[in-house]
Amino acid sequence: MHFSIPETESRSGDSGGSAYVAYNIHVNGVLHCRVRYSQLLGLHEQLRKEYGANVLPSFPPKKLFSLTPAEVEQRREQLEKYMQAVRQDPLLGSSETFNSFLRRAQQETQQVPTEEVSLEVLLSNGQKVLVNVLTSDQTEDVLEAVAAKLDLPDDLIGYFSLFLVREKEDGAFSFVRKLQEFELPYVSVTSLRSQEYKIVLRKSYWDSAYDDDVMENRVGLNLLYAQTVSDIERGWILVTKEQHRQLKSLQEKVSKKEFLRLAQTLRHYGYLRFDACVADFPEKDCPVVVSAGNSELSLQLRLPGQQLREGSFRVTRMRCWRVTSSVPLPSGGTSSPGRGRGEAIMMSICLQSMVDELMVKKSGGSIRKMLRRRVGGPLRRSDSQQVVKSPPLLESPDASRESVVKLSSKLSAVSLRGISSPSTDASASDVHGNFAFEGIGDEDL
Repeated sequence: MHFSIPETESRSGDSGGSAYVAYNIHVNGVLHCRVRYSQLLGLHEQLRKEYGANVLPSFPPKKLFSLTPAEVEQRREQLEKYMQAVRQDPLLGSSETFNSFLRRAQQETQQVPTEEVSLEVLLSNGQKVLVNVLTSDQTEDVLEAVAAKLDLPDDLIGYFSLFLVREKEDGAFSFVRKLQEFELPYVSVTSLRSQEYKIVLRKSYWDSAYDDDVMENRVGLNLLYAQTVSDIERGWILVTKEQHRQLKSLQEKVSKKEFLRLAQTLRHYGYLRFDACVADFPEKDCPVVVSAGNSELSLQLRLPGQQLREGSFRVTRMRCWRVTSSVPLPSGGTSSPGRGRGEAIMMSICLQSMVDELMVKKSGGSIRKMLRRRVGGPLRRSDSQQVVKSPPLLESPDASRESVVKLSSKLSAVSLRGISSPSTDASASDVHGNFAFEGIGDEDL
């Protein structure tokens, strides 16, 4: 998850008080909250009190006199690095002190009072689930409310996550990000002030071996089944005509487990697909569709005058990936996720979560343990349950869908950018690198 403080604002104090500098904290390019230096200093002091000074990154010191414009910019850069360092630290970034600070700041910035509301959450098949939540409920609270509504057992909640998506004109979803513990889902989706943004429930793991745990439960099985049918229909999972016939036959027999077993053998099962973009390989401005899953980034490239070709980057073979931003963010107000930037950051988040899952598995841990126990008491069970609707039978396969062949050349590095984004010199842009797998190879995993 990428934190940035791209700009500051000069704001008037309450009741005509003196003006002050406010720092706009963006998450994945979207305004999350607006805070003062004194608030961030208070957060730093609280973290130091709880974890000790040696654990914390350096914090920009107080100044006795008013800051010059150059000093304001220097402090902004220092605070941005501080917030990124705290978030990336496994201990500090997951602390309730850090996350509750960001939740409170988000609610105050968007001026949303605490009250009970109905929040719409979509399943992968488009089914709507209405849950009653508080505007101040964090992501885990809302996820549990959805699970309660669907009668999903507590021990399976950690296998699913809530995602912020943008619904496109054709009804397909473009994934913006996975909702995090430091945000309030109701505030996150309503602050974008657009009906095209929705919250979707989807499985949160990459290794299909975990399907076995989920499929043991009726509700979990239905959720996986609905998601898989939806992914096949939208073309995310690659299916031949014969495989399509077999899947439809299993649907007609209502053999959901057998359907999923077959689907698990298909290419791109369980992958997330991103909006079309362009690559610099094998030549400049080559159209490409990127999918993430099964510990890899898969690239389907359209070569001039040729059929689709596919290449991939195995996560365990990566040494670094970088997100480069060259598009200035809007100053103040409410921003919406930039198409190219948001997709790039979402790719980065997917890669990082693959790394995390692989490391948990390597250490002998369980995905069940990746869901933290509730601090605020037991799960609130819904008064009324909602059944996951079975999706309709698969439609006939798209006759125009092309076959894909493997690239003959080996991929070593590829630069991706949004179709509408201009080509840029990375040295003059905002570059954020991730070296999560540096020094780790397949033999370690």
